[in-house]
Amino acid sequence: MKNKKVLIADDNALNRRVFQNIIGQIYAYDIAENGYAVLQKIKENHYDLVLLDIQMPQLDGINTLKIIKQEKLTKAPIVAVSAFAEIQDRDYFLSAGFDEFISKPVKPKQLLESLHRLMLPGSEQANQSKGTNEVLDRSVLIKLLKFNSKENIRLVYNDFIEETEKLLDQVEYLIKYGDFPEIGTKLHIIKGNSGTLGAMSMYNFTQKFEQDIKSGNFNNTLKDYLYLKSLFVQFKNLCQSSEFLNP
Repeated sequence: MKNKKVLIADDNALNRRVFQNIIGQIYAYDIAENGYAVLQKIKENHYDLVLLDIQMPQLDGINTLKIIKQEKLTKAPIVAVSAFAEIQDRDYFLSAGFDEFISKPVKPKQLLESLHRLMLPGSEQANQSKGTNEVLDRSVLIKLLKFNSKENIRLVYNDFIEETEKLLDQVEYLIKYGDFPEIGTKLHIIKGNSGTLGAMSMYNFTQKFEQDIKSGNFNNTLKDYLYLKSLFVQFKNLCQSSEFLNP
């Protein structure tokens, strides 16, 4: 994997050494001590992923990310890293445009798993996530049925349908009033839930839809929303059919 290169951005020398010792076992890497150095290095080199510390002097991680997005300096995944945030703050960083969030102190296994997943090619990443574009990946349903009653499983899927309907209504409202960036937070929830429950056509399309929103590409937002809604209706109809719990 040394053909993949990671940019490690952190103003603390000890933190940089920790990242270097973990990441250097598998990937090539470069380092930057502040946001301005990050921008310069991205302009001069190719990186497959950027680890961006949030608290940096001169130019912090959030504002560095904004400049990267505005100037379209790289398409590489950008991971927020912070010692002053909890794991529940992940949604905030994702809504800000980061592709992932990692908290300090870093857990080596979690870090390497996240880097590997984010640096997979798009199609391979989708395949690893669940591997199919079916309305329902029945292997997920079979696993759930091993540990739960059919009644409980039906309740879980009904809750998913109810929540998704509300989220899609909120997306429609945001489109109507032109608040496109906020749509990403709704899509992120739909993506996570659909992946967990094996709604693969929804999961795969929402993944692409969310990425477009995060990248500021709003040209097809209404069209994508309508298509996502059609995928949801398809999934809902399957869940309400008689053969749903007879995989």
